This record gives sequence, structure tokens and C-alpha cells, in this order.
Amino acid sequence: MSPRNVEKDKLLRERRKQHILDCALKVMAINGFQLTSIQDIAREANVSVGNVYHYFSSKEEIFSEVLRNGQTTYGLYVTEVAEMKVDPLTKLRIILSSWLSIRTNWAFTILMHTARLSEATPPDIKRAITDRFTANLEPVAHIMREGIKAGVIVDEEPLQLAFYFVSLIQGLTMQRPPDYEVPVDANVEVIMRLFEVKEPVRKSNKKKIDKETPL
Repeated sequence: MSPRNVEKDKLLRERRKQHILDCALKVMAINGFQLTSIQDIAREANVSVGNVYHYFSSKEEIFSEVLRNGQTTYGLYVTEVAEMKVDPLTKLRIILSSWLSIRTNWAFTILMHTARLSEATPPDIKRAITDRFTANLEPVAHIMREGIKAGVIVDEEPLQLAFYFVSLIQGLTMQRPPDYEVPVDANVEVIMRLFEVKEPVRKSNKKKIDKETPL
């Protein structure tokens, strides 16, 4: 087999594997991990059960890979945004807008949080979910630190702000299951105002004000 065909076969395999993971995410988010079977996943993916087992050894492996894949992809994305050469508020708007624009994020968010609550989820998977979630807060906390330093984001503990920001946007996506979406628009600018300083103050001016303000 030529190198080109080997690469093409590898790409096709990865696409099929990702398709199965995407379908498993949807089914598990609706039915829950415990009530979802390999047959359910195969039916949603429109492949045979044998084809699913060709890529994954068990339902547990699929479950773990769906969560790992989603959290890792998100972590890489927010890290890239945090490193952009734009102002902190623009970075937050990019994360917020992109997250809310992906209509299927409700499924991943529901699956991730129910997995941490369900007694059927193995403890090692629960711990991995929590550890990845916590690690993914750091790029957002970095943006918050930049904004606080620039005087455009409220001066509170950066990691806490990151936690509030991420929890807020994930909570909003949980209200978007198909056919039962809460009919209220999520306005990016309204959300941003929760974290913005109302009247940005430059650091040099702030020091001058502090000196002139009597005790």
C-alpha cells in the first residue's frame, strides 16, 4: 500500500471513530450512560454493532473517550484564545460566542455533569473529568488576570472568575436540548457586563486617585 493510501485509510478510520463518538455523545446525553447500550450507539451511528467493537472494546471505553476528547479539545481551544494578541475582553467574547454558537454543546455539558453525579460512573472517570475541568479553567483565569491588570475586568480572584464564567456558559447550553429549548436568547454583551468594569480605570489614574483620597 502506498504512503498516500495509508494516510487516506488512517484519516477515514479517524473520521469513522469520531462519528461513532459523536453519536454516542448524543445518545448518552439523552438516555444516560447506564441506560445506553452498544446497540443504541450503533443504531444512532448507522453502523453495525461489530463495527463499533472494531473501534472500541466496550461502552465504558466509548464513554471515557467521549468525555476525554471533548474536554481536551475545549482545553486546547481556550489555550489558543488566551494566547491571541487581542485584548482580554475580546478573548472572553470569542470564547463565549463560539461556545454558544455550537448548538450540540448541550449534549456534552449534560453528559459531563451527570457523569460526575451518577453512581454508575467509575470513580477514576469522575476524577479525570474533574481534573480536566479544573485544568481547563487556567487559560480563562489567565485572561481574567490580564483584564484585571488592564482595569477592564472586575478585580476579583481570577480563578474564581474563570469558574463563574465557564459555569455560566455551560449552564446556558444545558437549557438547549432539542425540542425543549428554553425560549430566551443568550445575549453575549449582557453576559459580558457581568465581568466588565463599568468604567475602565487606567492603573496610572487609579494610583493617583488612591493618593488623593483621604483616609
